[in-house]
Amino acid sequence: MTAGAVADGFSVDSTGERWVCSGPITFANAGPVLEASRTVPLPRGGIIDCEALHPVDSAAVAVLIAIKRRATQESVALTFVNITPSLHTLADLYGVEELLTA
Repeated sequence: MTAGAVADGFSVDSTGERWVCSGPITFANAGPVLEASRTVPLPRGGIIDCEALHPVDSAAVAVLIAIKRRATQESVALTFVNITPSLHTLADLYGVEELLTA
């Protein structure tokens, strides 16, 4: 997928530096969203903007951790920015907030 292209829940900015995540990530769609994320090259700048993710549930945390794991396997430094309060709360509840904020 090239810069500017969109996959379920993800768009790549025109420079390819960042992903912008939008819409819901819940149990209802987490599988397809994760699969769609695998079709998009990781952002060259390592930035994933989560500001427009809504609504989310614990499945969103699992999807973001899976993307972080992929980045580690591909030796890409990845940073999630604009984490919403609901994502912070869920990540804290599950004891993985440092994975999303580190």
